[in-house]
Amino acid sequence: MTRVPAPLSALTPDADEARRWAEQELADPVYEAARPTPFDRVAQAIGDAIAQFFTQPVPSSWGPAFAVVATVVVLAVVLVAFLIWGRPRAGARIRPESGTDLFGDVGHRSAAELRADAARYAADEDWTEAIGASVRALARGLDERGILETPPGTTVQSFARQAAASFPEHAAEFASAASDFDDVRYLRRPGTRIAYERVRSLDEAVARTRVPAGRG
Repeated sequence: MTRVPAPLSALTPDADEARRWAEQELADPVYEAARPTPFDRVAQAIGDAIAQFFTQPVPSSWGPAFAVVATVVVLAVVLVAFLIWGRPRAGARIRPESGTDLFGDVGHRSAAELRADAARYAADEDWTEAIGASVRALARGLDERGILETPPGTTVQSFARQAAASFPEHAAEFASAASDFDDVRYLRRPGTRIAYERVRSLDEAVARTRVPAGRG
């Protein structure tokens, strides 16, 4: 049986129905999100005015005067931008969150928590984990005291060099702690009680040491 196509008039809405369809379509949140804000319209109007100002033909006799007026307009726009948005903080220093990654350990344990973890590992004679936690506690402690930062990506060797600059009397111990950490983490060498005690002693000594002003 051949289907008879619907008359074209049945597919063509009248004026009221077309308006209703349009209102339903424009009620979609997508259109609301894309609608320019009053601020967008003001900014666009200012931009259009400036563009029109600079694209107008200028009589040759107006050359110097036009240059002065153009400079004043640009300076005025910059001044308004400063008043509205404030001075750009290009030099503002954003301190990275120190807890996101510390020598491959993702988390935000404090120095005290890391020391407690190291002590628990040591009690279980898990010297590999004890050394790792102890070195991280050493670094976190200096970070918490504001002596040096350990942003994500800092290597233990880089930390040791920076720490040695703040505590030159312990430079050899920091280098040894970094080597002990690399040995157990990357070279898969078994940790030892001696290495753990060495790092723990360094952490305790540094915690008792006050960094003189101008150092660190």
